[in-house]
Formats: sequence, structure tokens, C-alpha cells
Amino acid sequence: MSEQKIPSRSEARRELLELILRVSYRRERVVLSSGKPSDFYLDLRQTLMRPRGVFLAGTLVLERLLSGPPVDAVGGMAVGAVPLVTAVLAASAARDPDTPLLGFFVRKEAKRHGLGKQIEGGFSAGQTVALLEDTVTTGGSTLEALRVVESAGGKVTRVLCLIDRGEEAAKAFGAHGIVLESLFGRGDLPE
Repeated sequence: MSEQKIPSRSEARRELLELILRVSYRRERVVLSSGKPSDFYLDLRQTLMRPRGVFLAGTLVLERLLSGPPVDAVGGMAVGAVPLVTAVLAASAARDPDTPLLGFFVRKEAKRHGLGKQIEGGFSAGQTVALLEDTVTTGGSTLEALRVVESAGGKVTRVLCLIDRGEEAAKAFGAHGIVLESLFGRGDLPE
């Protein structure tokens, strides 16, 4: 088996956007999970469930994470953030097999069996964390994850997404003192 070619940052970004537009972008009128109507739909699971997509997304998000304030763990709301969290952890392990970066996900509600957890994976109180998301519109699900993490004793210092649809999310995170970081924005998508 051959290793994946590691492209330059600009090549990786271009290649990831091309893949997103080819397999995840649909020009069609839809209603988003926020309840807002939209003229286009992004199903980034289609990109993140492809080997090259998960490789490129994980590499680029990890690069962004490493260029800013450090975090102990990355996580997000299940199910949407799980593929991206996993991609970042894999990229981190490929870069440094002894990486201390951990990952977790937040359930919409605590389990009613087992240990009754709402946060699963490598999370513990006192950690500084980054929340990840594939696409954000209003930021609602990630804001819910933020509330759960903070109530469990974590400190959310960063929020990163693949695509910011350019609507209300940046303002919503700003109200919490967090700058929304994105690889792509509305201007990267076709009109």
C-alpha cells in the first residue's frame, strides 16, 4: 500500500474544495436543520466518508489547530462532528504517534443506560478543547455542545468548521468570546 501524497496547504485546500463541490454540494431549495430555507445543500458526510476527503480535511484542520492556541482535545456534537474529529485525530497521530490530542463527542442527551454519559471519549473536566463541525449556519448544535462541555468542566477556546455558510454562526460564537474559524466560507461556493 502506498502512502497518501501530502500536498502543499494551497493544493490541499483546492483539492478539498473541488471534492466538496463534486460530491457534497447540491444546488437545490431545502430547509436546513436550523429551520432556515436555503438555495443549496451541503452534505459533507459525502466528502468525509471518502479516504481522500477525510485525509485532506483532517490534515487541514489539524494544521489550523496547530497554528493557534493549543488544546487538549477536539470534539463536537454527534453525529455531524464525529467524522471530522476522527480525521483530525488520525492526522495528529500520523504527524506524531505520541500525540497527546484526544477526541470526544457530545450526545444530544445523556444515555439512559450504562454510565449515563452525555460526553463520550477522551474528555475530562479541566481540559481546554476545540469544537469541530463540518458546516455551520446558525451554530446551534455546536453551541449546544459548548454548553454541555462547559457545564462538565471543560473550557471551549476554539470552534473550527470546514464551511461557514456565512449566516449567524460567527456572531453567535462571538457572543461567547470565540472566533469561528473556517477553512471555507460562502464566497468559496458557487452562486
